[in-house]
Amino acid sequence: MRNLRSSHGWDHVQRVVDLARSIAVREKADPFIVEVAALLHDVARFDEDKSGGKLCHAALGAETAGRFLASIGLDPERTARVVHCIAAHRFRNGLRPETVEAKVLYDADKLDSIGAIGIGRAFLFSGEVGARLHNPDIDVRSTRAYSEEDTAYREFVVKLQYVRESMLTREGRRLAKGRHDFMKEFFGRLQSEVKGQR
Repeated sequence: MRNLRSSHGWDHVQRVVDLARSIAVREKADPFIVEVAALLHDVARFDEDKSGGKLCHAALGAETAGRFLASIGLDPERTARVVHCIAAHRFRNGLRPETVEAKVLYDADKLDSIGAIGIGRAFLFSGEVGARLHNPDIDVRSTRAYSEEDTAYREFVVKLQYVRESMLTREGRRLAKGRHDFMKEFFGRLQSEVKGQR
């Protein structure tokens, strides 16, 4: 993962691992499955970034992780459970997490995209793709991802404001509420400051 952009780098993985461990305890999920899946969930992220978003890192990552885990001798049953977690962790690929472990990984990954960390990551990503700090003159719903139009505010409007509603575990929902409220307040203030109202 050394070639990844900072917004999806190893520190993101470490935060997801920590969140997933914590949520797993509350949700009584298998800690081994959760931790291995969290460690490997973005193993194909570089391939997706390189493709400009055309490849799905969750699907490709599940295949890569499955081969790796089999090669080091993890039994097929646990390998399949980890693979499902990775395949189902993506926000937009349509595959729903079916196990408690997959739900824990899904929530942990999404929680790292909202709140103070989410705001920071959104601005970091927008800088990585060459976007402006803010562009109040465009309709963000008609803009393109991975482009100079992909501002942090665009991320909030088209995706991040809906993350709270997608949480699958009780603990994920609890944690998401505070993060969501903070993020909503921040982007509301950003809009006001850009207009010179504060």
